[in-house]
Amino acid sequence: MTSRVYLEGPLAAGAMITLPEDAARHLVQVLRLRVGESFVAFDGHGGEYPATLTAVGKRDAQATLGARIDIDRESPLRLTLAQCVSKGDRMDYTLQKAVELGVAEIVPLISERTVVRLDAERWAKKLDHWRGVIISACEQSGRTRLPQLHAPQDYGAWLRSAKDDALKLVLAPGASHRLRDLDRANRAVTLLVGPEGGLSDTECELAARHGCTPLALGPRVLRTETAGVAALAAIQALWGDW
Repeated sequence: MTSRVYLEGPLAAGAMITLPEDAARHLVQVLRLRVGESFVAFDGHGGEYPATLTAVGKRDAQATLGARIDIDRESPLRLTLAQCVSKGDRMDYTLQKAVELGVAEIVPLISERTVVRLDAERWAKKLDHWRGVIISACEQSGRTRLPQLHAPQDYGAWLRSAKDDALKLVLAPGASHRLRDLDRANRAVTLLVGPEGGLSDTECELAARHGCTPLALGPRVLRTETAGVAALAAIQALWGDW
């Protein structure tokens, strides 16, 4: 499989570009590409460009872009994942797999039982890290558009502002609704997933008051990093492009 690299654009056919240090290091030191070898570049706004490595320095590299290829690997189903923030690798895993599964928007939420509590500076660093996870997942999965990553939001505030034109689902162990029983009616889908420890009774009631349908994923209780991924896969199989 041809190596894919995200480059902040806009990119243009025929352009000669200097690769950012991280991209140059990945192509030259990790993938061992040499002058004259090819890779694929994309800028996250749709389409991609065949590229050829033309020069390699100690800390940078240059490449030439070929003609834009208009290719679309996005899901026809607009999926939003509203994920209560989980600790460390758990959140990274959820974001990575959500991108692979075609999610279009990601909203990190701070709920009652969210254990991650940071100041503004550390949240900014966390967002930069999550953006890197998303970019890497797009590179790996062949996506040409970056999902929109929102800043962390308060659980209640997000519910009050969430789009009313989407089918809103909240994962709730013991709920009576199953995916196969629901009618999407060609609407976008928003999936709400709680943190470690789940949502409180008050938060579940608040979600219901704001139009979220409680949804169960079988009789077993799934961990937060598993639940959202499993639900997204099932949603894609039922209504998406699987």
